[in-house]
Amino acid sequence: MCKMLRDNIERKIALTDTEWDAIIKKTEFVKLRKNEFLQIQNSNNAYEGFILKGAFKIYILNESGSETVLFFAFENDWMCDIESFYHQKPTKYNIKAIEDSEILVINKTNKALLFKEVPKLIQFHIAMIERANVLIQERLLDVLNKTSKQRYLEFIKIHPDKTQKINNKNLSSYLGVSHEFLSKIKRKV
Repeated sequence: MCKMLRDNIERKIALTDTEWDAIIKKTEFVKLRKNEFLQIQNSNNAYEGFILKGAFKIYILNESGSETVLFFAFENDWMCDIESFYHQKPTKYNIKAIEDSEILVINKTNKALLFKEVPKLIQFHIAMIERANVLIQERLLDVLNKTSKQRYLEFIKIHPDKTQKINNKNLSSYLGVSHEFLSKIKRKV
């Protein structure tokens, strides 16, 4: 299973077996059942995680108690509350498994140690941050410039095999529409 992580990293940088061993020693394997949290909003336990198996929703709980789903993360994706992880601030997001999942996580202390042991990981880290920024920018532009229907069609085009993992409540929250409106969109497609 850890081969997925190595393959993911080696798409950007080559690793020796010694470097790979250093990475594995600094990560922790975590198994979460459906509806268990990796991270709870306003806590102080931020991780960077790589999904080996499963799916997650990254969301906020607003003052009225309703959820706003910001992102979904699936197998072979990275996920992190960037500000909390890098600046040791309380977490802004909940990260919850939407199916039984397995992930590898690393905390900030171990990541800093890993950068000293395997300096070329900084190059990979920069690529990860660049990718995260692009995804955040794309999400913001989609919300501001596309209709709910366009966002739905794009989502099912990008993730055709993932939509069955996401219930209508979570998908409607992600799209920013009511369950009823999502049902209308689905019927028309």
